Amino acid sequence: MSTGETPYSLVCGTNAVILVEVMDPSLRYFRESGSQNDDSRRQDLDEVETRRDMAYVRIVAQKQQAERYYNKRAKIMPLKVGDYVLKAKTQASKDPREGKLGTNWDGPYKIMAATSKRSFTLETMEGKRLPNN
Repeated sequence: MSTGETPYSLVCGTNAVILVEVMDPSLRYFRESGSQNDDSRRQDLDEVETRRDMAYVRIVAQKQQAERYYNKRAKIMPLKVGDYVLKAKTQASKDPREGKLGTNWDGPYKIMAATSKRSFTLETMEGKRLPNN
């Protein structure tokens, strides 16, 4: 995601000066005098909070745009009793011998009852009821 700012400027409040510019002064480095540089640095530090806030606003706007794009194309299908579903494996239930290429899902399971809006009682294909919703 682009914030329009460099990470260094968001942390320190100013752009970085490359060591080569100090040893072989560029126009940008040569133009700055001691007192003028101090004043410029103070002004940069005063403005850093505003720049951070603007970067945050841009990040939030990009996330909202991505969410709208996804939601526009997603087809929401409500689950009902009798449907077959896959259940996501938790980190604790994954077999450590499988490594990162192991399956991320258990199932299929059949929905037996809806206990709340997004919670269901599941059973395996053999008819054994799962203890947790």
